[in-house]
Amino acid sequence: MKKAVLAYSGGLDTSCCLKLLEDQGYEVISVCVDVGQPEEEIKEVEKKAKMLGAKHYTIDAKEEFVKDYIFKAIKANAQYEGYPLSTALARPLIADKVVEVAKKENAEAIAHGCTGKGNDQFRFETTIRIKAPEMKILAPIRDLNLTRAEELEYAKKKGIPIPTESKKWSIDENLWGRSIEGGELEDPNFIPPEEIYSWTKNPAEDKEEEIVEIEFKEGVPIAINGEKLDPVSLIKKANEIAGRHGVGRIDIMEDRIIGLKSRENYECPGAILLLTAHKALEQLVLTRDILRFKEIVDNIYGELIYKGQWFSPFREALDAFIDKTQERVTGVVKAKLFGGSVRIVARESPYSLYSKEMVSFDEKDLDQREIAGMVKYHCLQDLLYYLKK
Repeated sequence: MKKAVLAYSGGLDTSCCLKLLEDQGYEVISVCVDVGQPEEEIKEVEKKAKMLGAKHYTIDAKEEFVKDYIFKAIKANAQYEGYPLSTALARPLIADKVVEVAKKENAEAIAHGCTGKGNDQFRFETTIRIKAPEMKILAPIRDLNLTRAEELEYAKKKGIPIPTESKKWSIDENLWGRSIEGGELEDPNFIPPEEIYSWTKNPAEDKEEEIVEIEFKEGVPIAINGEKLDPVSLIKKANEIAGRHGVGRIDIMEDRIIGLKSRENYECPGAILLLTAHKALEQLVLTRDILRFKEIVDNIYGELIYKGQWFSPFREALDAFIDKTQERVTGVVKAKLFGGSVRIVARESPYSLYSKEMVSFDEKDLDQREIAGMVKYHCLQDLLYYLKK
């Protein structure tokens, strides 16, 4: 029997995909990649896949996700329209692991549960085509143009449990963030209720400021409040600390890859804390020209992640520049957390470009008289332009 490997989340779309693939004569192997979902969710996915008759793999990729994806994103200050790319960043890794299983199982097809309206179809299929160009790609929900009502009808017919029927929102969660969408949240004019949030305390209820200290080495966070932590524990700790002050709630109108605008809600407390601290340290140690150019690079980097182009020579080339800039991004940043905000209050680095002696009004290390000629010819071309009018 021909085999198809399915990226499986346990939700309605991928559960319907599992049975639709069987209808097409495939033996289905399901794969769930653990990038920081709740443990109970991982167990539920395994149980459901086996109940539906699939051979199932669960792959723990949390450490790889942090070291090879999140840390690169931090060094690049990667965001897209104000969103730290939690869901987008995980998709290429998930697809890569699914490809590994497909090759191990000698499958002829790889399947996903994406619709034709979202971003994930681009992220999954771009990775699959690069990593396994010989594989056939199946997208049953998109290929059959199924509506949600048609999926529900099919699921009932096939005896697929539908836990999402009782849920108001569609949730995607990993170490770098949590997305909440669907239902009434699709209306841009609907005010999200407090119940959609799980990682962050209501900022209005925050009663006490907290100063948190983040230590970086070559652009990568290595310690929080003086405690050295392994990569996964560090991200979890950042989420916990920032979350209790309501940091990282994001509500935006997002421009999807295909051009649709969608209302998106995210919780990314640790991401906002670490990205804010990292950028503050860069301002201390990098030159003006590098900062100016790196901001352009960072914006492009975030867009590449969003569009699913993680496995591209362009991203690798940008990494070479970014890694060079990070050689001196070492030091400690202190941030004050309160009421949903992150405010940088102190920073230090052995590579600091700040000179107290030169900048102080009370010192004479820099002879002010020597600047007069520089000022005189500053913007000379602008002066000549207006003289010719």
